[in-house]
Amino acid sequence: MVEKHRSMLSFLVAKGKNMASLATAEVCDSNAAILASGDLRVLQPIFHIYGQCRSFSGPIVTVKVFEDNVLVRELIESRGEGKVLVIDGGGSMRCALVGGNLAQLAHNNGWAGIVVNGCIRDVDEINDCGIGVRALGSNPIKSNKKGHGEKHVPVYITGAFICDGEWLYADSDGVLVSKGELSI
Repeated sequence: MVEKHRSMLSFLVAKGKNMASLATAEVCDSNAAILASGDLRVLQPIFHIYGQCRSFSGPIVTVKVFEDNVLVRELIESRGEGKVLVIDGGGSMRCALVGGNLAQLAHNNGWAGIVVNGCIRDVDEINDCGIGVRALGSNPIKSNKKGHGEKHVPVYITGAFICDGEWLYADSDGVLVSKGELSI
């Protein structure tokens, strides 16, 4: 049964749909106890919304880089299977870590969304892509290609620690991170 659910989720994600999306306001209202405990965190409202998918959710994959997107590309080239890539770019506004080609590749490989603590570029291309993207802003300068950084490590973004395997929920109201998958 789990395998059938995974196959259906992969199919829907590949078609630009995310059946696991929940309204963040409802999640907060329905999970007050875990919100108070810190097992459900609300990221500060500093992210701009990009891409055609306004809401998305899924298990988190983390990467920590600074003005270098080689490891970002490596992860996006893998099968996303409905996961959300959380990129801690150190909040740098000096260059972009994700552009239109990477966003389209992520969509094609079944990623549910991308959250960038940094910048993107090719905004019009990303907005035409069937994936959800959150970023601090845009910058036309491309990143370095040295391969520096770390994959699958805890990251600290907007006052919250985020770990591989936790769940992210994003919609027009905000971005939530939970220790596990939630329901209403």
